[in-house]
Amino acid sequence: MRKSLITSLALLALCSQINAAEVDILTNQGTIRVDLNDEAAPKSVANFLRYADEGFYNGTIFHRVIRGFMVQGGGFTKDLERKTTHQAVAYEGDNGLANNRGTLAMARTQDPNSATSQFFINQVDNTFLNDGARGAAGYTVFGNVVSGMDIVDAISAVPTSTVGPYKNVPKTPVIIESITRVN
Repeated sequence: MRKSLITSLALLALCSQINAAEVDILTNQGTIRVDLNDEAAPKSVANFLRYADEGFYNGTIFHRVIRGFMVQGGGFTKDLERKTTHQAVAYEGDNGLANNRGTLAMARTQDPNSATSQFFINQVDNTFLNDGARGAAGYTVFGNVVSGMDIVDAISAVPTSTVGPYKNVPKTPVIIESITRVN
């Protein structure tokens, strides 16, 4: 009985490790490792991994960078051409996760169900982006930086300008070379 229990616990631990999703966001500034929370935000994680597995993010940029706030990317080429995306993912921002420093969240329009490929990394605690904080839907948090926050901080410090209709665009592109699964 004891041997059976130990074997079951070992298998459970192995399965939980297999289901845990970590990705490396390789940029021209360095690598950011992110632990994705598929328990709290399964649709957002599946959506993000679909784009990553397809190589969609390769060559996209962090196109919106605001020091003391966040860095946003995953939807534009270095020429600021918007990439064609899949259908939007349903809102999961009421999952109990907060937009704190180092969290990864889905970018979207005013419609809570409009998130596609774009994401942002919170450089600071942005509690006003949490579900219900302003009496409305927030932004879905679906991961947490486990290493590379120094890279996020470096990206947030790059000089930016306005390019056409886009504000806070890095003067020198911050390129997402790839996003790949670690496990």
